[in-house]
Amino acid sequence: MEATRGLTQPVIGTASSYQAGDADSEFEAIFLEHYKRVLAILVHLVGDRAQAEELANEVFWKLSRQSARWLLTNNVGGWLYRAATRAGIDALRSAAHRKRYEHAAALHNQEGALETGPLDDVLRREEAARVRAVLQSMKPAQAQLLLMRGSGASYRELADALEVAIGSVGTLLNRAELEFRKRYSKLAERKEKL
Repeated sequence: MEATRGLTQPVIGTASSYQAGDADSEFEAIFLEHYKRVLAILVHLVGDRAQAEELANEVFWKLSRQSARWLLTNNVGGWLYRAATRAGIDALRSAAHRKRYEHAAALHNQEGALETGPLDDVLRREEAARVRAVLQSMKPAQAQLLLMRGSGASYRELADALEVAIGSVGTLLNRAELEFRKRYSKLAERKEKL
C-alpha cells in the first residue's frame, strides 16, 4: 500500500485492504505529521499553549472517530487545519462570552452587596410573591410561556413546548406579556388601596 499525505491530497489506498491495525497506524502517522502544525495554529489563535494543546487533542479525537475509508478518501490535512481553526475561534468566543458574563455577575454582586439590608430583602420577597400570584392567575400556557422565555428559552423551544407554530410564538408572547402587565397593575392598585 502506498500512501501520500499533504494539505491538498487525500491519503491514497483502498479501505477494503485496511485492517484494524492499519487504521491505527495510519492515524498515528497522520497525528505525527500534522500535530505540530495544528498546535501552532491554535497557539497563535488562543495565545495559551495549554489551552491550544487541549484543543488540538479534541481535534485529533474528532479525527480518530472517522472511518478508515474516510481517512483514505478525504483531504485529512485540510480537514485538520479547518477543524483546528474552528475550535480556536469557538474557544475565543467562549472566553469572550464567559468574560462578559462574569463581569455582569460581578457588577450584579456589587450592586447587590450595597442593597442587602432587611428592608430590601422584604421588598424583594413581596415583589416575588406578587409576580407568583399574577402568574398563578393567568392561563397556564401564558404563564409557562413567560416563565420559559424569562429562563432564556428560544422561540423554537417555546414553540415545541406549547406545540404551536414557531411563527405564532411572538404573538403569543406579546399577548402573555400584556396580560401579565394588566393583572400586575390591578394587583398593585389593590395593594395600594389597602
